[in-house]
Amino acid sequence: MNKKWTIENIREYVTKNSESKLLSTEYHGFSQKLLFKCSCGQNFEKTFTKFKGNNQRSCSDCVAPRPSR
Repeated sequence: MNKKWTIENIREYVTKNSESKLLSTEYHGFSQKLLFKCSCGQNFEKTFTKFKGNNQRSCSDCVAPRPSR
């Protein structure tokens, strides 16, 4: 059974697994974009699914460039 995520669960996950900070105060589902603050100070938006599953845990300026295919 899938875990039912709440904003408190997400905030705890973000704190434990990244250097970013969750700024959003509400969570309405997996497709909603949440607002984060990167460790560099820049704000960025991602869905929690992308943040959690795809290691997109920082802003586009800080994320390492992907190698081309």
